[in-house]
Amino acid sequence: MKLLLSKPRGFCAGVERAIDTVEKALELWGAPIYVKHEIVHNRYVVQELKDKGAVFIEDIEDVPIGARLIYSAHGVSPAVREQARTRQLIEIDATCGLVTRVHSAVKRFALQGYQIILIGHRNHVEVIGTAGEAPDVTTIVESMEDVEFLRFSQDEKLFYITQTTLSLDDVKEITEALIAKYPKVETLPSSSICYATTNRQMALREITDLTDLVLVVGDPQSSNSNRLREVASKNSQSASQPQPNR
Repeated sequence: MKLLLSKPRGFCAGVERAIDTVEKALELWGAPIYVKHEIVHNRYVVQELKDKGAVFIEDIEDVPIGARLIYSAHGVSPAVREQARTRQLIEIDATCGLVTRVHSAVKRFALQGYQIILIGHRNHVEVIGTAGEAPDVTTIVESMEDVEFLRFSQDEKLFYITQTTLSLDDVKEITEALIAKYPKVETLPSSSICYATTNRQMALREITDLTDLVLVVGDPQSSNSNRLREVASKNSQSASQPQPNR
């Protein structure tokens, strides 16, 4: 049996920074350190941090007044930050830099009068936080079918952006459908999909046709892990289809 290891693999720099932030906070101030949402969607990492004294919460009301609160790599909405301030919490921001860039873009274009089209999974914590920057003008699109149901006029100012951990293939299909429907829609000069996500998906593509079985080692809750599984499955299906005679 031959085992091929995809490279690069593992956590991105943003996630490693977030994990380091929790560990450093525990070293400096001791337990408990509260964290809004799981710092990363990996049960083993989360459990290890729990054992050291991290307390993962979803509701800010569960954090004692005046305590220290870390925001996970996925980011949070302005409403969450305001709630934290009303409870006089000491905020430590471990939001991924690229997610922060996406938040800034949504806020900036919303202030300029644009309707925001956010491509992503509506129940994912990153999308919830991003949409919270401009909830009244943000529409979440999960699929090409969602694009078909959009009812913006051609005269409206439209801006689209994506969740950072999506599949390259899915984003390509959705954005092509969106641009075909609204040729004047705008976006950022460079992709908002994480470069680490892109590199890992591209690396996996290179070896799927050389393997009989692909194992993605990751948490079922992880968007990155699930997108890698989808990439492997899609590439394997393509490779198994009969090729036309030349």
